[in-house]
Amino acid sequence: MPSTQIQWFPGHMAKTRRLITECLPYVDIVIEMRDARVPISSKNPEIRRLCGKKPMLTVFAKGDLSDPAQNEAWRRVFENNGKSCLFIDCKSGAGINKLAPSVGEILAEKTSKYSDKGMSGRTLKAMVVGIPNVGKSSLINRLSGSAKAKAEDRPGVTTSKQWVTTKIGIDLLDMPGVLWPKFDDERTGENLAAIKAIKDDILDTERIATALCSRLRELYPEKLSERYKLGDMSRYSALEDWELVEEIGRKRGFLVSGGEVDYERTCNMLLAEFRAGSIGRITLEAAYDEADI
Repeated sequence: MPSTQIQWFPGHMAKTRRLITECLPYVDIVIEMRDARVPISSKNPEIRRLCGKKPMLTVFAKGDLSDPAQNEAWRRVFENNGKSCLFIDCKSGAGINKLAPSVGEILAEKTSKYSDKGMSGRTLKAMVVGIPNVGKSSLINRLSGSAKAKAEDRPGVTTSKQWVTTKIGIDLLDMPGVLWPKFDDERTGENLAAIKAIKDDILDTERIATALCSRLRELYPEKLSERYKLGDMSRYSALEDWELVEEIGRKRGFLVSGGEVDYERTCNMLLAEFRAGSIGRITLEAAYDEADI
């Protein structure tokens, strides 16, 4: 497959970086959202640089789609490094009730100072940042109780900042999703493409799906086998990744004239089923103590 670097950095993302810097003085805390299926790849390294010493809470969305054991392992990595994180599901609302207490704990010293100055009822303000399509707007809509923020299953929907009042006593500043100009390695781009943080229409989806299949056969062979009725995965050890994709397409009956596999259709199906959680709860990046979190 082609190995050209995946990049997507439209003009509004450069504007978002400027907005983050300009708005930072007006918020008490930054809520950094990531995708629980790719905890490291979905971390924008520029966000911490832009936010400096501003208090931060990392919130992992799509926690219902990621591996529960890995969720717990990543939580421990954060705790061991003295940092806070939450795993949530914006659709069901699971874990969201922990957000306000977590913010309160991080800002306890600051709110105490407000209280000493007679400002105990002051509303806290948080900036919500993260990569495209990670669930920022969905979280804000959950917390506000209405669809005040645009939320769709595609990147690049929110393109300007907006303040939203919530039911938990925290005003949220919803910022557009932002990537960074150059990914450090090829796998980061592939991971971001797999979770749809990059627009499909600018990608070689066959390359992304084949790379995803490679990761699944390495990390979750049992789930891959069960979903696509492949049987004993050792039978396919000699196959290239693209050949395994073809086998999956054959099992699904995705054939064209002459009995050949419709590779494009198979790849689109693989990506769609991974994104929907149909293959199972999957985390593509395993937790490790030395992770750059």
